[in-house]
Amino acid sequence: MDFSLTADQEQIRDAIEKVCAPFDADYWLRKDREGGFPHDFHRALAESGWLGIAMPEEYGGAGLGIGEAALMMHTISATGAGLSGASAVHMNIFGLHPVVVFGNAEQKRRWLPPLIEGRDRACFGVTEPNTGLNTLQLKTRAVRQGDHYVVHGQKVWISTAQVANKILLLARTTPLEECKGTEGLSLFYTDLDRTTIEVREIEKLGRKAVDSNQVFIDGLRIPVEDRVGEEGKGFSYILHGLNPERILIASEAVGLGRAALGRAANYAAEREVFGRPIGKNQAIQHPLAKSWMELEAAHLMVQKAAWLYDQGQPCGAEANSAKFLAAEACYGACENAIFTHGGMGYAKEYHVERYMREAWIPRLAPVSPQLILCFIAEKVLGLPKSY
Repeated sequence: MDFSLTADQEQIRDAIEKVCAPFDADYWLRKDREGGFPHDFHRALAESGWLGIAMPEEYGGAGLGIGEAALMMHTISATGAGLSGASAVHMNIFGLHPVVVFGNAEQKRRWLPPLIEGRDRACFGVTEPNTGLNTLQLKTRAVRQGDHYVVHGQKVWISTAQVANKILLLARTTPLEECKGTEGLSLFYTDLDRTTIEVREIEKLGRKAVDSNQVFIDGLRIPVEDRVGEEGKGFSYILHGLNPERILIASEAVGLGRAALGRAANYAAEREVFGRPIGKNQAIQHPLAKSWMELEAAHLMVQKAAWLYDQGQPCGAEANSAKFLAAEACYGACENAIFTHGGMGYAKEYHVERYMREAWIPRLAPVSPQLILCFIAEKVLGLPKSY
């Protein structure tokens, strides 16, 4: 069992760090204050060829695994870009995985190269206001009319919809009362037509550089050729993207926690009170040491989950556990970073308060910690379903 990075993985880490170097902490602080999508950061990664790290080579991608993609996302976050930097490219890495698996050759030729090259930006339209994580109850309706579907409905917490020109949309093609099991939902990848789609940004706690939105769809026409796979099978298709998403956001959370921990350790070594560095005090040392251990343990679960996925083995328990553990370890590290800085931890110029705000994202999304605990209880421990 070898836990060290391969030579290729070291090259990925070093290359990503080089791309991220011009986008320093002050860049992300400015973005946090002013908002606005980090177009130059997104473009730098696209021009370096990294947006297609897990996409097939025949369409311009690198053809690598989720393990390498997780390493990339961890590296972006750990440079200090945090969830703002990671979220700017997150959708590119996992979002179109259902298209890679279930799209036909014509669709992949049409859709993947522009995404990899950064010419297209996509958002992921699944969550709705009144259904939350109960995806099988989605209300957004797509009715077929000849060679098109006409869609009406509403989505919420849709990231990057302000700047996206494409949407991966899950919509109901069969009325709920006529459905059995997981059938009745269909998956589409189509143009985000702003003449029939209204996008309203949600003001939120952190990650101002990457927008979150309510999306109102009124009469969107989607060509039949923009449907991914069979009608009514969309729910089963998006399941193939859920474990990679959990693995990636877990890796991003570990990176953010390590960025916070690094700032805290440096401050503790330099800050003197009563004639000695505060890092000499065990009350400062012990919380930071505990955070280091928690982040290391979470990172090992991320690596295990990614390895299982890339080997084609079941990884639901590991992917969910990685997301849970990484989110908690990240949050604890960011909290300890603020405590270490004392009053200055509350000041924006020291960056750790921004990390603390961003640390809420992996705790809340894309699945709640409570549902992960329910999943492990039911699927791993064999306990009765609780919801």
